[in-house]
Amino acid sequence: MTTSLDALLAALYVFIDDHVVPCRRIGRPPKLTDAELLCLAVAQVLLGFPSARHWVRFAHARLGHLFRYLPQQSAYNKRLNAAGPLISQVIEALARQVPTWHDDLRLIDSTPLPCAASRETVKRSDLAGHAGYGYCRSHSRFFWGLRLYLVTTAEGMPVTWCLANPKLGEREVMTALLERDHHLIRAGQVVLADKGFASKGFEAFLTERLGVHLVRPDRKDEPVRHGKITRVRQWIEAVFGTLKGQLSLEQHGARTPIGVFARTGQRLLALAACIWHNWTTNAKIKRSLIAYDH
Repeated sequence: MTTSLDALLAALYVFIDDHVVPCRRIGRPPKLTDAELLCLAVAQVLLGFPSARHWVRFAHARLGHLFRYLPQQSAYNKRLNAAGPLISQVIEALARQVPTWHDDLRLIDSTPLPCAASRETVKRSDLAGHAGYGYCRSHSRFFWGLRLYLVTTAEGMPVTWCLANPKLGEREVMTALLERDHHLIRAGQVVLADKGFASKGFEAFLTERLGVHLVRPDRKDEPVRHGKITRVRQWIEAVFGTLKGQLSLEQHGARTPIGVFARTGQRLLALAACIWHNWTTNAKIKRSLIAYDH
């Protein structure tokens, strides 16, 4: 098996069709199946087309050999927006296939997801009531949008994720996420976080409710516990860097709650598919996207 975009899409299509998408029994089959839709969505972000209009035009010109039918822009947007729950199912299914699923280490963190850049856009956005103003400490800037909360394996394979208003506390949102998806966390695992998750209540939840051990950088006002773990902490930061750089997370262009959820999931699915395929082909660097971006 080779590491190319065509090989990735073919393998991903077979996996989704065989293991995730249920068989249709009633009604006329769609011209573009769910498995084909998700492969088309993965190809969009890997080839660097944040705009659906530009992507559909490119796909009709260049990808006819991979897809028997290609929808127009409006139909593509509607199908993709409605595929959010299916995208989450596929991400979890792919995560269960890689060897690091059984490792004892999980990474958790959050990052800003801007959804508007002007006051007029904020006023007109359908995200009102869901998004809000927040502050990004890493870049010392305010933003209007959501925060992406992510749990990954050591090499960056997404395990579970959610979006939340940035005014909500990081510990509270991560607690709710892990409470909901507690079946994805195994007792005895180590959860690596940053200083923002420092809390006796959060640590007690992880230890007593989930049976896992929290490791984070020491704060200045507490005794030395874990020492300097900056190098390890960079792993999750590198994952966010891949999502925002190569996979254009901040250029999602969505203006509705279901649209933002689906477009964020689209980026995470592309990352998960590449990591899964790199494990399958025994690639040296598991989070490398170079073989699939052209």
